[in-house]
Amino acid sequence: MSEFILVRDDGFHPHDGAEPVVLAPDTDRASLEGYLDQQLIAIDFPAMTDGRGFSLARILREKGYKGRLRAVGALISDQYAMARRVGFDEVQIPAALAERQPQDQWLFRADWQDWDHRSRLAG
Repeated sequence: MSEFILVRDDGFHPHDGAEPVVLAPDTDRASLEGYLDQQLIAIDFPAMTDGRGFSLARILREKGYKGRLRAVGALISDQYAMARRVGFDEVQIPAALAERQPQDQWLFRADWQDWDHRSRLAG
């Protein structure tokens, strides 16, 4: 097993070796326009409790970013649906995490498009 696994809506994939531009969670929002022409951007999540990367992803998509967006760092399967909702295409996880949180735990959250919090509360 490689050092990293890519998680997508259809499950685990081997790491593709692509070298993304990596943005820190504290990247200045005004500078994001300079990254819109990149093919692959990764946003770092230094801690599971640090949600700034979710905001950066949403802002990049709102500014028109059309490339592949990857979340990297300290994410767990419970955060997969949120990552997809804000614009990430995939999540990169360490192989060790994939062993502790197998593919079925990530696939359980792959119905992110069908889950509507507001309608569930109203029902």
